[in-house]
Amino acid sequence: MNKFAVRNLIIFALVAASAGWIGLGLNRALGLSDPTQNLGMLVFLLLPFVTGLLLRAFGGDGWADIGWKPNLRSNAVGYGIALVSYPLMTAIVLAVGYLAGGITFAGFAQQGVGAFGAAVGVTFAADLVKNVFEEFAWRGYLTPRLKAAGLPDLLNHLLTGVVWAGWHVPYWLFLLDRSTLADFTAVSIAAFVPLSLINIITSAFLYGEVRLLTGSTWAAVLLHTTANAVTLTLLLEDFVVVHPASEIWFTPGNLGILGIALVSLAGLGLHVYRMRRIK
Repeated sequence: MNKFAVRNLIIFALVAASAGWIGLGLNRALGLSDPTQNLGMLVFLLLPFVTGLLLRAFGGDGWADIGWKPNLRSNAVGYGIALVSYPLMTAIVLAVGYLAGGITFAGFAQQGVGAFGAAVGVTFAADLVKNVFEEFAWRGYLTPRLKAAGLPDLLNHLLTGVVWAGWHVPYWLFLLDRSTLADFTAVSIAAFVPLSLINIITSAFLYGEVRLLTGSTWAAVLLHTTANAVTLTLLLEDFVVVHPASEIWFTPGNLGILGIALVSLAGLGLHVYRMRRIK
């Protein structure tokens, strides 16, 4: 690993960890308290992405491993995994939660499956652009640059996950509208943050493996957008109701312990699959 690669990785990690705090400071300096007029959120989202581009353009990292090409023809398996893994894991969580008496499906009965599909499509389209910026920072810059530096893949995913999780902290604490969070979960912020940190770090293994398997950051964008479209629609649009006592176990997305276990297994399983393909 050359000194320029180390320097660039340190710069990226420091900027990413600071992005939300910089955005928060900017909001407060400008007196912006309305979450719908959140300039700090834009800084939080774009700063890691822009930093990665600048390090590639002027820091010597180059563009070879950014993952611009979709590589669709040779990666049907990888894109299939990106498309179905979160819907499948969510279905397992919902089924187990329902059988345990922790989840009800009153929203589906009232609104119908067609309404759910339409809402997922709307959420997918709305979330796609945000995830392009996010994934081209984490899986488009950090994962391939750690790979180029010679780190073992599992350590790569762990470090990417730690930086990615740290980037989220000011968002969860200060930039996220609390009314939106309340619609998502009744779990206290004191429990929400550590559970979400664990989920982000474990999710980085699955995201990173999809990126390495396909050689394309677009596969990670698809994975991320599908995950958000399904889980956010279920909870924010009240298609399912998770009883408060069961939220820590069966909430789809980044809170439930069962979901965290499943995404961990999926990431490690995909790593084993990819290693066998390489051999």
